[in-house]
Amino acid sequence: MPKLLFSKIRFYEIKDIMQNVKRPKRIDIVLNRYKRKKDIECIMVNKTNNETCPARFSWQTDHKLHPTLEKLLLDKIYLAAFHSFLQSEFSEENIEFWLACEDYRATTSPDELCCKAKEIYEEFIQPAACREINVDHHIREKIKKSLEKPSLSCFNEAQKHVYLLMERDSCPRFLHSDAYLSVKHKSRTLWYI
Repeated sequence: MPKLLFSKIRFYEIKDIMQNVKRPKRIDIVLNRYKRKKDIECIMVNKTNNETCPARFSWQTDHKLHPTLEKLLLDKIYLAAFHSFLQSEFSEENIEFWLACEDYRATTSPDELCCKAKEIYEEFIQPAACREINVDHHIREKIKKSLEKPSLSCFNEAQKHVYLLMERDSCPRFLHSDAYLSVKHKSRTLWYI
């Protein structure tokens, strides 16, 4: 039997069989590599979705390192940087309206409430105002009606709307901007001094 394996007849039979086998072309090899790469990426995605995977843990900790909009608004340094960032994007009226509403809520005198409410309405909410904010028509009408007898909560709905706009749109861009990174770097270096 071993002689049959290495005989010339057997060798030529194998050679003839090999000619009938379809050999992959170069493009097939490349496509197979691409397919295998996609399979590996799918496996990696499945691994990152597991609770125990270190990649998921590092992403969560990295995500928690960025402050929320609420924390940015409470810190004076970050608030100033965020304000200047919004000025560079020509949307500073949002943060100024939010700050005006916070100041309005801190007002205790009824006379001052009326004056401040009218000022806020004329500056930010009235159609064609100098720093008009982007709020719904229904919110504008509610505020206009509440100006007859303003309460501390008359701007709450508009303030919440503007806050959500900043949280979803402006804040993520700010967290990836050079302004935020420089303030973050300065705060770290000041901590060491």
